[in-house]
Amino acid sequence: MTGQGIEAVLAAARSTLDRVAAADVPAALAGGAVLVDIRPAAQRAAEGDVPGALVIERNVLEWRLDPASDARIPEAGDPDTRWLILCSAGYASSLAAASLQAVGLPNATDVIGGYQAMRTAGVL
Repeated sequence: MTGQGIEAVLAAARSTLDRVAAADVPAALAGGAVLVDIRPAAQRAAEGDVPGALVIERNVLEWRLDPASDARIPEAGDPDTRWLILCSAGYASSLAAASLQAVGLPNATDVIGGYQAMRTAGVL
């Protein structure tokens, strides 16, 4: 079995997403979106926390956000919630958001450029 390579997989994932620019995150949150920080603890410690974000590390993300999962968080009751997934630079978050769409969360997307772009945009 021959793989596609990560760039092809990333492009395919992003083709399904309505990605959000870092500067537009505050407006998306004001409109009811929920920001989910999937960075590992060590990365959050090094880079900083995101005020108001739910912290759900990548390895359990689908179980915590799928409304049909026994391991879901209380905020995950509505499959139409607009989840904004955040990683450090906007790569892992694209794959994670596409995975959430695959489990039935059609409005999952990510933040272009991730945490780094939010800092640069001055929204943190």
